[in-house]
Amino acid sequence: MQACAEDDLLSSTPYPSLDALRANAQRLRGRVLETPVWRWRTGIVEQRLSASTEVWLKLELLQRTGTFKLRGALTAIAALDNAALQRGVVAASAGNHAMAAAHAARAAGTGAKLCMPRHASPARIEACRADGAEVLLFDTVHDAFAAAQALVADEGRTMIHPFDGPLTALGTGTVGLELMAQVPGLDAVIVPVGGGGLAGGIAAAVKQINPACRVYGVEPVGADAMSRSFEQGRVATLARVDTVADSLGAPYALPYSYGVCRRFVDEMVRVSDDALCQALHWLFRDMKLAVEPAAATATAALMGPLRAQLDGRKVGLIVCGANIDAAGFATLLARGAAVTS
Repeated sequence: MQACAEDDLLSSTPYPSLDALRANAQRLRGRVLETPVWRWRTGIVEQRLSASTEVWLKLELLQRTGTFKLRGALTAIAALDNAALQRGVVAASAGNHAMAAAHAARAAGTGAKLCMPRHASPARIEACRADGAEVLLFDTVHDAFAAAQALVADEGRTMIHPFDGPLTALGTGTVGLELMAQVPGLDAVIVPVGGGGLAGGIAAAVKQINPACRVYGVEPVGADAMSRSFEQGRVATLARVDTVADSLGAPYALPYSYGVCRRFVDEMVRVSDDALCQALHWLFRDMKLAVEPAAATATAALMGPLRAQLDGRKVGLIVCGANIDAAGFATLLARGAAVTS
């Protein structure tokens, strides 16, 4: 019965077609940056992988607002009619999506209320306020999501979801379109997973362009709702989220993103917080990139659970964001250096 239920979900979940993704990429032209790619040739890549391995970084951390999230937020707000724009939007996020929603709302001339956990980076909170959004702080991610839903009901605001829904995937899928054009012939793409919006969109683009290219999703062990969903054959909810990668701290998976990921993502893997910090250290030491922990997950996966099967292959890593304050980065960098030594 469980297999039948999952098959029904997969067959009924609409996913972004290549035509739709390409049309949306045209709509976003000039509003988002086509972020560059760079081949990683030094340091840990030379030390741990064979010489035939190609590691390509998709530098989405250079996107406006510092992460890929702007692509989905702009796509979602562009779909609103005038009445919805007058009522405004709401989002729940630890920071990156909130920053993107604030930026997109300001660009569209609508108001945004953002529900964020108190532990969110102060730099992210300030960036949201600087873009004119009203920030509401809550004790947990769960409380922030509940408050956002209440604002939809009470004020008629439109939820700009951080990871779920066709419009989100239509936006994030443009990252995959760019990567496949920039680095032809990839054998695999590794994507960070929070709620699955980025992974689902990228995987849909990658697999429709080249079905032979493997797509891997990677989560922190303390925020592994999608991995559990894959294992259980249905969307999973976490009792608690515990990871240094706060922007990957989705407390649950939802049917749409799960359905798209289940269709197009070949495998989910988990990495520890120590592995994330170590990868963050390597990215800084070797590539001179100051990233947030979420952006180090693909590197951690390649050097950890996926190393044996991807050594010698041509691999794309999604470096998804860099919104972290200097003090927080220094702490994580020191932790990663200690693990490495």
